[in-house]
Amino acid sequence: MADRPLPDLPDLPPLPSLGDLPPLPTLDGPPLRRPPAGGARREWQRARVVQVRVETSHARTFRLALPVWNAHVPGQHYVVRLTAPDGYRAERSYSVASPPEDAGHIELTVERLADGEVSGYLHDGVRVGDELEVRGPFGGWFVWDGRTPALLVGGGSGVVPLMAMVRHRRALGLDVPLHLVVSARTREDLLYADEYGEESTVVLTRAVPPGWARPPGRLAAADLAPHVARVGEGATVYVCGSTGFAGAAERVLAEVGVPAGSIRVERFGPA
Repeated sequence: MADRPLPDLPDLPPLPSLGDLPPLPTLDGPPLRRPPAGGARREWQRARVVQVRVETSHARTFRLALPVWNAHVPGQHYVVRLTAPDGYRAERSYSVASPPEDAGHIELTVERLADGEVSGYLHDGVRVGDELEVRGPFGGWFVWDGRTPALLVGGGSGVVPLMAMVRHRRALGLDVPLHLVVSARTREDLLYADEYGEESTVVLTRAVPPGWARPPGRLAAADLAPHVARVGEGATVYVCGSTGFAGAAERVLAEVGVPAGSIRVERFGPA
């Protein structure tokens, strides 16, 4: 096919000069960048195990020294990653039990789960001097910065992030209203059994020691109502525990008149 001649193009108006363009908008101040809710990007680092404490027959606390220290907010968590010789990797998230005032260190309390590959390894294979690969801290919703009244309700190992909040309040000597209600099956199952003070109430559901003031039984309205009144209207309620415990606690809180919008819940279970 022969080339066809191009048609005549209409005359186009000249392009405007830069001087004809409107000026670029200016900002009144420097641009603001907000970090994502989970915090700025965190890199994996190798933390050294400096202490292992037995909390109960099924739970241990691992105290880790971090090469890079990023202060956490009570309620946040770290991810622990294990790598097998064949390259297989497993990751699990664990709440931080220690307060941010414990600079340079974090404490992770790990409950041993049936068939839990990570929790089983941590319990059986990790000793003082070993290193663990961790990344964090993460979490921007289930956190307490110490400035507002709070009621903390924890079941079993759900008390871990709540204990970080209690320890934070103690470390700073804060007088902001706060009360912790922790539920466990027996006293032998109670994490941090010797740490509970006047800001704490312990509920045992299966068996109680001789002379225990409250008979064994599940968390009830009578356990929470006085402390809802104590922390005052407008307090945030933090609930942490298994799916079953969290659901039951939410129902009891509704029964005593706590608005659903005031409740923050963190559920956990086997992974």
